[in-house]
Amino acid sequence: MASKLGFECIAREELTDQATLSGIPVGKLETAVLKRRPITEELAVEMDRFKAFITASLCERALKGGIVYHGRTGHIALPGLDHVFRIRAIADMEDRINMVMSRMHLSRKQAKKYILEVDEDRRRWARYMYNINWDDPWLFDITVNSAHMSVENSASALLHMVQLPEFKATPVLTQKMEDLLLESRCRLAIGNDERTHGAKVSVQSQKGNVTVTYLPSYGRQAELIPSVLESIKEIKSLICTVATTNILYMQERFNYEAESFNHLIQIAEKWNASVEIVRLANLHTRGDIETKEKEIPEKDECLIRENIELMEYNKEENDGGILDDSGETPENDGGDYGLPDTLNKLIQVGRAGAVQTVQGSMQSLANSLRTARNYSLVVVGDVFLSQGSAAQKRMKRDLISFLIDKVRVPVIGTEDLKEQYLFGPKQWIKIFLHAALCLLLYYSIFTFQEPILKFLTMGEMEFKILAVIAVTVFSPLAAYIISGFAQNLLKLIKLE
Repeated sequence: MASKLGFECIAREELTDQATLSGIPVGKLETAVLKRRPITEELAVEMDRFKAFITASLCERALKGGIVYHGRTGHIALPGLDHVFRIRAIADMEDRINMVMSRMHLSRKQAKKYILEVDEDRRRWARYMYNINWDDPWLFDITVNSAHMSVENSASALLHMVQLPEFKATPVLTQKMEDLLLESRCRLAIGNDERTHGAKVSVQSQKGNVTVTYLPSYGRQAELIPSVLESIKEIKSLICTVATTNILYMQERFNYEAESFNHLIQIAEKWNASVEIVRLANLHTRGDIETKEKEIPEKDECLIRENIELMEYNKEENDGGILDDSGETPENDGGDYGLPDTLNKLIQVGRAGAVQTVQGSMQSLANSLRTARNYSLVVVGDVFLSQGSAAQKRMKRDLISFLIDKVRVPVIGTEDLKEQYLFGPKQWIKIFLHAALCLLLYYSIFTFQEPILKFLTMGEMEFKILAVIAVTVFSPLAAYIISGFAQNLLKLIKLE
């Protein structure tokens, strides 16, 4: 296709080699992903740099002229550009097996195993890097099957398709690509400068007007961002803004596909908040402390491991990022408690905060939170999973009550997130019901003012007692109706 179109042909390997030479530890990233190791905060930053490098490289070359790129996730590296022609090429499994047997001198069984492992590695890479399903047909414009068409004929057919109006660049799409390039250049500049290298930021550009959003913990590095970006001439204006608050999310095991987690992300985006993750390991309730004190030494009562137990990455030499294959596998089912996928999802939406693991008693948990940043909300998910269903509910309720007393901010279970903080069909029913009750309340009071005042001011003792009882019952009821309407109205206009 590149030959027929007169375009530059670029392979993924070419760009990854260039990224490694520029100081991005691509090998370390691949090892962490393919070995299913948790993504540390450091690697999350490197992941952002790598994606920015790929996007910037493709945009730079595409703006000079057409390109043909082949790699794992090239169809995702240029988001929002409708004129990019996204093609997936597939081959018959038998053909692939024969090819691998010939090239790598493997047996049929070994060749098939190798192919299945490579495909799984690609799926995992796509999920970690871009949070997508690599096999999703909606991500492609067309799929070409080499079992039915030769390479020459496939290229000829695709050549005609790429000439269609849908894949022609327009001024609007060209501007989008220029903005995408500027965003990537800014992200690379921030990541390449020693002063701001470790800062987690998201960058957006609109016709050269750049906004950099950072988490509260990176305030000091953020002060240096304007000086870091001053050499990029394409920037017309620059705004640095901070995520305004933090949400603490704690569970034993995490599931990034859970509905409650999506509700949490919606709330974080609505509040412009970062989400900090705490994994609870072997947490005891206060009633269990005495029976388990002997199992946990006092010095280990609160064990907090920042960045998910992988600080050894920081000790690696600068060897291009390639790690030795230790052959080690995580110690539990998947070994990661769902943390990597959950953290990666938060990274994708720009809401990832710190990660820590806490084990010990509930008091240990409270002690670890005292030194933490201020939170606007604490969300408790699935905890005490080793207990029965009834015990889980009781112990979770006790934990929420305990945390309310300790952290002095709203603490809520994941099952109540949508009800309390998001506006849905149930909230529409509530707001209309409360509105109707409010209208009825005010209508009744203003219509029957004389009888009401007469009843409240009667001189006989029995009427005074009845008036006191009536006011005592009516006042909280009226307050509930009015405040219920106000609360849902504020939630509707996203003002909480």
